[in-house]
Amino acid sequence: QVQLVESGGGLVQAGGSLRLSCAASGRTFSSYAMGWFRQAPGKEREFAAAISRSGGSTYYADSVKGRFTISRDNAKNTVYLQMNSLKPEDTAVYYCASRSISGPVTTTLSDYNYWGQGTQVTVSS
Repeated sequence: QVQLVESGGGLVQAGGSLRLSCAASGRTFSSYAMGWFRQAPGKEREFAAAISRSGGSTYYADSVKGRFTISRDNAKNTVYLQMNSLKPEDTAVYYCASRSISGPVTTTLSDYNYWGQGTQVTVSS
């Protein structure tokens, strides 16, 4: 059974930083691309960042490019999202997700079938 558990969310002032972590279990972590998605109140869940199985390829939404960095440690079965220069519009529940098949990294929400419970990030102005 695949489990994804996020941590690291919280309340931060605009311009601050947070680091999210997602610990995975239940299958061979290094065989699957991983992604971070977010959902703000009243809005649909949207793509934020994704990383390939090896960590050699990363992708970002335009809204976070240059401020967020996704990384993974396959030895620790963990994926991270370093968030810098946070803005109030980054306020959302952040979800870690894993592809269901051992394929290339994608930015498409429907390609990810395993999800964590989410962690709240609130950025005050």
